[in-house]
Amino acid sequence: MKKYVISFFAICLTLFIFSCTKSDEARTNKSLKIALTSEVSTLDPVNSYDNVSGSVIYNVYEQLYEYHYLNRPYELKPLLAESMPIIENQGKRYVIKLKKNILYHDHKAFKGKPRFVKAEDFITQIKRLSYTPLNSTGWWIIDGIIVGVNDFKKTVGTDFNKFKATPIKGVTAPDDYTLIIDLIQPSPQFIYKLAMSFVSPIPLEVLEYEKNDLSVHPIGTGPFVLTKIDPNKEIFLTKFNQYHESFYPVEGDRFANSRGLLKDSGEKIPFIDSIVFKIVKDNNSRYDLFVKGDLDFIVLPQEFYTQVFDDVGNLKENIKSTDIRLQTMPTLTYWWLAFNMRDPLLGNNLNLRKAIAHAIDMNKYIQLFTNNTGQKANSILPPGILGYDPSATLPYDYNQAVAKDLLAKAGYPNGKNLPELVYDTRAESKISNDQAEFFKQQLEQIGIKVKIVKNNFKQYLEKSRTGHLQFFQDGWTLDYPDAENIFQLLISVNYPPGPNASFFTNKEFNSMYDRLIKLPEGDEKKKLILKMEKIVNENLPWIMQYYSRNFILYHDNVKNYRPSDLIFNYPKYIRVK
Repeated sequence: MKKYVISFFAICLTLFIFSCTKSDEARTNKSLKIALTSEVSTLDPVNSYDNVSGSVIYNVYEQLYEYHYLNRPYELKPLLAESMPIIENQGKRYVIKLKKNILYHDHKAFKGKPRFVKAEDFITQIKRLSYTPLNSTGWWIIDGIIVGVNDFKKTVGTDFNKFKATPIKGVTAPDDYTLIIDLIQPSPQFIYKLAMSFVSPIPLEVLEYEKNDLSVHPIGTGPFVLTKIDPNKEIFLTKFNQYHESFYPVEGDRFANSRGLLKDSGEKIPFIDSIVFKIVKDNNSRYDLFVKGDLDFIVLPQEFYTQVFDDVGNLKENIKSTDIRLQTMPTLTYWWLAFNMRDPLLGNNLNLRKAIAHAIDMNKYIQLFTNNTGQKANSILPPGILGYDPSATLPYDYNQAVAKDLLAKAGYPNGKNLPELVYDTRAESKISNDQAEFFKQQLEQIGIKVKIVKNNFKQYLEKSRTGHLQFFQDGWTLDYPDAENIFQLLISVNYPPGPNASFFTNKEFNSMYDRLIKLPEGDEKKKLILKMEKIVNENLPWIMQYYSRNFILYHDNVKNYRPSDLIFNYPKYIRVK
């Protein structure tokens, strides 16, 4: 802790210097400078499924739909589509009209001629999601959902000529500006998937030229064009001067109005000329670059919380007096402690799981490890999702007396004869190790002994995927704002290597899930969600912890900034003055 205090005071001194002398270059060329916390894994939308690569990809590629920048709850609006889809055949057919004259960035495959988006380009990308050699991380969004994709995958195999020649029965283009997608069964969540980078249009001639490898050669229709890439250092994007007409939103929610985020209503976007992505893995280095003005904003690293915030969570006065500003962002990320329900000890003893749930002081945990910035979870659903009730309560809370009573009912009074539990960490970090020690100490107070096994994240993931965890911390960032995206973590068909790391299984829950995925938003769906949550709480595969909030520091010359978990193409709305 002390080393952070020392470096922070050095930083505070430079805050006053650099807030006055910050380079005018960013203001002159209107460049936005953003940090990436690791190397970019790929710039091919067929395999991009992480925040780092998404930060770049969503600014180069575009999709049929995007999230409204200034409205919450999140709502979709057309991007490359002309309008929202016409849904026919009892929810199983999506008819999508495309905007005309949407130009791609230049590429040698176009031989100097303008190339506009066609419906066939979306079919090409859906084929790529199904093409075995690419091993797409986006396969799950269409697997067993679109008519014919599984047959296509089996028929084509690894043959690229078959890939080009073989149609997918459920994806057709009657003309250049009409895309028709037929689903096996109704799926109200499918519309969200059409806003994901996995479904970005790709011209076939570009695939042929690049031999179906777009990992460092992204060619999209987005507001920015890739001009330079050093995968381990920097990535440069410049404004696409022939970008189709797009405008800053003319409406927003209460937050947008109160923060003055509608001053540019109706103005043509993008406003900036370029984006510089700097790959900076180290938290201290990232903070130093931000202070010097070499980054326009950062997500505040957790180890700086106590130095940046006062005792009640406000920005300290010495920071507020500079040009640095703070935005607090509720996220769609949240955390819980998980049990391996296949474990013969924990999985078969509900009272033991309940005892553990009552033995851990989550308020103290949140105070120690989030500096009271995390919001204590009261549901397995996060705020903003249909079915979440802010007045809901969990069927457990910190109470050592209750915990000891439940431990006795579990057959282990005062922990007698109870085998040592194994808790696996999920990262090689001081915070991860300190969290493990906290859980160990909490459980020891009721007589439960815990062995801590330290892992790096790769080791943790491998154990998760192979079922070799007993007691561990887990979490999730929603792919889209729907309870289905959470409940799919608990259905039996998603056992590891799928996302059901707890190996939870319940026939009634599985059956309800099959109903849920077909229901539109409304009272029937909400009632079903509440029943499903009750089943989870009664069986207790998870002990809920907290909903994350991000704290973003940014320089005052950055305007229109509204951070979000789901909106990666925000740079097109930003002004740098």
